[in-house]
Parts: sequence; C-alpha cells; structure tokens
Amino acid sequence: MSNTEAGQTPAPGAGPRRQLMQNDPFSQPAYTDSFYAAVGGHETFVKLIDVFYDGVATDSLLRPMYPEEDLEPAKRRFLMFLEQYWGGPTTYGEERGHPRLRMRHMPFRVTPEAKDRWLFHMRTAVDSLELSPLHEGTLWDYMERAALTMINSPSAGPEA
Repeated sequence: MSNTEAGQTPAPGAGPRRQLMQNDPFSQPAYTDSFYAAVGGHETFVKLIDVFYDGVATDSLLRPMYPEEDLEPAKRRFLMFLEQYWGGPTTYGEERGHPRLRMRHMPFRVTPEAKDRWLFHMRTAVDSLELSPLHEGTLWDYMERAALTMINSPSAGPEA
C-alpha cells in the first residue's frame, strides 16, 4: 500500500516531477540537476583542464609549483576533483579522500600574484568552453573564490 493510499502525504520530491507550466523543461525526463551534465560532462572538463595546463606549462611563476616533470598527474587530479565537485564521477574522493584544498596547497607559496596568474590561465580555459552565460558565470564565480582561498603567502614585492 502506498503512502497516498494510506492517507499520508508523499514526501517532497517523491515520484515524477509535476509539470508547472506548458513545455516546462524542468519536468522533462532529460532535465538534470547536475551542472556537470548540463555543461557537457567529461569532455567539457577535459577541455577545461587541457587548455588551463597548456598555459601553466609555459608560465614561469606557476610551472615550478608542479614538481612532476610531466603535468599529466596534476591534470588528472584536477580533472577528477572538478568532475566530482560539479556532480560527475566520485573518483577523486574514492582515490584521494577529502579534497583538503588549502592543506594540499600549503607546501607551495601561493601569493596574490600566483593567484592572478592561475586565474589568467583559467579564464582562457573557461572562455574556450563557450558555455551559456549562466553556466560560465557559475563556473567562473567558483574559480575566483577557490583561487582567492588558496593564497597562503604575501606578495613577493620588488626584488632587492
């Protein structure tokens, strides 16, 4: 016997979505609450990471922060993190546990200048995706906030 047959009100969100208006896309079976799926899933995030690391690879301030000669391991970690954060596969958590972003970045001197360089390359990467304004704004807002929280050292200042 279902809850409604027993005289109980169904839990919010239980059962099919009620169509709120004609042609309401939010009640259609293809609608997703996942940002990851809405922006194109794995391929979109691979492109984001590839374009971003193309910039990092030649950046004299950022490249030394990646101790591995090959950037592929860093690319994979960042890809897994972003995919999980935005609603995709949970591989990052399964392999690495909680992200602990600030802790993982503490060995590196992340200055305001490094944050600006990181955001410069990330801006290029985000723009390459050609997302809708809503999705682009959502992604960029996160990137700016995340970059700001990684700063752990003051500016280098002028060379003496």
